[in-house]
Amino acid sequence: MKEVEKETRVIAKNKRASHDYFILDTYDVGIVLKGTEIKSIRAGKVSLQDAYCQVKNNELFIFNMHIAKYDHGNIFNHEELRDRKLLAHRKEIIKMAGKVTLEGLTLIPLELFLEKGLAKLK
Repeated sequence: MKEVEKETRVIAKNKRASHDYFILDTYDVGIVLKGTEIKSIRAGKVSLQDAYCQVKNNELFIFNMHIAKYDHGNIFNHEELRDRKLLAHRKEIIKMAGKVTLEGLTLIPLELFLEKGLAKLK
């Protein structure tokens, strides 16, 4: 059998993260999107420059990730800087929360990519 290649396309990178932070672990997590956000992401209108992640009530969220409004959207267009929920396994979230609280580490998004049509964050 042939090995199936992952269809990944990097949309946005946080270039400052590798200069400002020492990267210990990386996780691939999904993002809960609303309305026209995926269309803006596919168009590449995303910025991770000031974005950060936090664990609240055993759920993972990303803050300050800018997704521009979709050009052909209507009155139901999305908010550009809203807080978005991230999808990860419960064990990974607990592990991240422990490192943040005990070791004083920070959760920073490194890149946003599309994998098989789904938006994911590293």
